[in-house]
Amino acid sequence: MRVQGLLTVSAVLEAVVGVALLTSSSVPVLLLGVALDTAPGVIVGRVAGAALMSLGVACWLSRHGIPSSASRGLVAALVIYNVLTAGLLAYSGLSLGLGGVALWPAVAIHVALAIWSAACVRGMQ
Repeated sequence: MRVQGLLTVSAVLEAVVGVALLTSSSVPVLLLGVALDTAPGVIVGRVAGAALMSLGVACWLSRHGIPSSASRGLVAALVIYNVLTAGLLAYSGLSLGLGGVALWPAVAIHVALAIWSAACVRGMQ
């Protein structure tokens, strides 16, 4: 049940943020306090959105599956993704002076998801 819940929550969160990045330029402003308004910035933001949508779909389709090495790999990937994302966002706020209204809530969410994912990986062994 813990893995199913993690995959469901991750699927919804990543898909929503992925769609937002694909369709709007306001997500970087909310997170970092700056717009990605150059052509390369917009493309990188849209590619990130596509990646998050893909992660969301993978989590959604795996949420009811039988525990396997594939589902363990997906949950391990969530650990890596959430740890690195929390670290990068925290770095942007603490060292680069960036920060929008959603920065620290996003850091907290990714830390919580990293802990949950790591607990699930340990439970799948």
